[in-house]
Amino acid sequence: MNNLEALQERLGYTFQNKELLIEALTHKSYKQPYNNERLEFLGDAVLDLIVGEYLYKKFRAFDEGKLSKMRASLVNEGGFTSLAIYLK
Repeated sequence: MNNLEALQERLGYTFQNKELLIEALTHKSYKQPYNNERLEFLGDAVLDLIVGEYLYKKFRAFDEGKLSKMRASLVNEGGFTSLAIYLK
């Protein structure tokens, strides 16, 4: 089993476009002919929305300021690094 198959198995999701997945997961320092910064921008926005919706529903008593701080503590490089380590 290769790394992409293992990732998809851990996520419980099969990506249709494997090349796009590889591009999205490849850091720009790897010197590939593509630049994934636009995908990174879009992915960050999607994760921000998903986490925001989850917190909004889970913590109904919290105000916007508290929810924003919680979201910011999760949707950042450290949070994504922890998630990546967890997913191996």
